[in-house]
Amino acid sequence: MLLLGICFYLAIPMQSEKIVFIPKGSTKGIIAHLQHKGYKLSAIDAYFLRLIGKPQSGWIELPSQTLSKAAFLYALTTSKAAMKSVTLIPGETNYFFLREIAKTFHFDIEEIEQLYAKYAPYSDGVIFADTYSLPYHANPDYIIHTLVTQSLEKHKALANNLLGYYDEKKWFQIIAKASIIQKEAANITEMPFVASVIDNRIAKNMPLQMDGALNYDKYAHIRITPDRIRNDTSEFNTYKYSGIPNTPSGSVSIEAIKAAIHPAKTNYLYFMRNKSGTHDFVASYQEHLKNIKKVKN
Repeated sequence: MLLLGICFYLAIPMQSEKIVFIPKGSTKGIIAHLQHKGYKLSAIDAYFLRLIGKPQSGWIELPSQTLSKAAFLYALTTSKAAMKSVTLIPGETNYFFLREIAKTFHFDIEEIEQLYAKYAPYSDGVIFADTYSLPYHANPDYIIHTLVTQSLEKHKALANNLLGYYDEKKWFQIIAKASIIQKEAANITEMPFVASVIDNRIAKNMPLQMDGALNYDKYAHIRITPDRIRNDTSEFNTYKYSGIPNTPSGSVSIEAIKAAIHPAKTNYLYFMRNKSGTHDFVASYQEHLKNIKKVKN
């Protein structure tokens, strides 16, 4: 009779949310949390939950909104995390990535931009190029804070690994250089050569004159024109201002960072995209003019 009663008890249907947040802690604490949220559970449910297995933690997605009590308790231990994914590709700017987050999670873009400015030390290049799985029902503050703080921890770990120390200002100067390399190089193989051109031009007090730097912020996908070069007064205009901008112009890959730190040893000062889509690197302006003529012809 007791067994029949228990089976009937567990078969009682429960109405639940499709997405449920489960806090970390004891089974008793989880049941108490769900009770507080309005779920009709009791102390005996904690007993059955312990028999079934360890509950998940965080946001989880249930198979249905109407489940028997037994199915609901089982789902707490087996359901997958409720996540949505966003991808930041190497070279993309924060301007477009934040808009992807706002669209994916139905956030207000102005709030997202304000939160990013609150947590990030630079307007771009802080969040690593990667695919991020983020909690479906997390609030904007949690999403942006998580992306920025986790990326800053990765920056620090990478700097310690590659340099042996972490100095935020010096490190993000490397990231600024890497962001130009990321946009200018046709592939990973070219990155150390682009880096060498940057270093060689700086050593000769030559302006970098690299369009990639001008593809910052909302200009990431806009072709650089002579008019834009004349009128852009930002630090990213490497035609007007010497050296590397203080701020990264976009996201970077690990390969671009390594190239910025360890450029190839060359005397190259120029490079020109050829008909195959890669670049021809040369040391003299005369050779560079020949490459320009090849492409035009």
